[in-house]
Amino acid sequence: MANVSTAPGGIGPGRRESAFAKGLRQWRAVLPFVILGFGGTAVFVIYPMIKNVLISFQDFSIMPNAKNEWVGLDNYAKVFQDPNGKFGIALRNTFLNVAATVPVNWFLAIFFAVLINAKFVKYKIAFRTIYYLPIVTSWIIVALLFKYLFADGDGGFVNFILHKQLGLLPEPVSWRNHYWSAMIMIWLFHIWKTVGWGVVIYLAALQGVPKDLYEAADIDGAGSAHKFWLITIPLLKPVTVFVLINLVNGAFGFFPQVYFITKGGPMDQTQVIPSLIYTQAFEQLKFGPASAMGFMMGIMVFVLTYSQMKKFGKQRMF
Repeated sequence: MANVSTAPGGIGPGRRESAFAKGLRQWRAVLPFVILGFGGTAVFVIYPMIKNVLISFQDFSIMPNAKNEWVGLDNYAKVFQDPNGKFGIALRNTFLNVAATVPVNWFLAIFFAVLINAKFVKYKIAFRTIYYLPIVTSWIIVALLFKYLFADGDGGFVNFILHKQLGLLPEPVSWRNHYWSAMIMIWLFHIWKTVGWGVVIYLAALQGVPKDLYEAADIDGAGSAHKFWLITIPLLKPVTVFVLINLVNGAFGFFPQVYFITKGGPMDQTQVIPSLIYTQAFEQLKFGPASAMGFMMGIMVFVLTYSQMKKFGKQRMF
């Protein structure tokens, strides 16, 4: 058999590829994808963030050849000097959304995940699909569904059940015309649409919980409630932190929940920061104050997320 020859520097039967050459070859293979990812991030994330900060210090106009004069902190002052206090209302509603939806969303997520993961439950894949289906459903479609469910008069399904069938309401409720009923409608919309994400995350985490811990608890005579609070909850603490951080970020980012349901009404009382930013920028063309609100909201979310990740980021699951 003829000897196998290789070019100088090639890899032959008696020569092994160096670690540097191997690493260089791997980098050449993945570099186009890395450049594409960085390019997309720069164009669609980094540049808009920098542009938003610059606009927040300008008297910005979308008209061609506009001067866009530098006004310093005037846009930030306008946000807080609004005679109608719209930013204060939006800020209050944003934190209220966090307080109202995050605990309920978290509890339902872990409750349904533990329930589906139980031994006596069959067709687990079907249940995972059912709970995750709202996540992939269009916001507009879900909003139209909730508008029908909470429609005014007895034509709305909720009013029909609570007023006509059960008699729990003395008269039909105009859900979107009153502050608290509109907020409850928005919260229910958000929870129903997003709870499936937490269910899927917890279901994946529960697969890694050692079964012998539950078996030892069974031998000691522990009930289901004791196993849930003393085994499941402590072992899932890092996952819970991850879920809560994302739920808080999602509650800060309320936009379709408000825009598609109430559009900020009645009288801008249900506005949140993202919906107010949209209204100021694209309906009233006040890009400077809108960018200032966006920048302040970004700082709030960053500080909250960074502080939580700094505190819990080094925890391990088991």
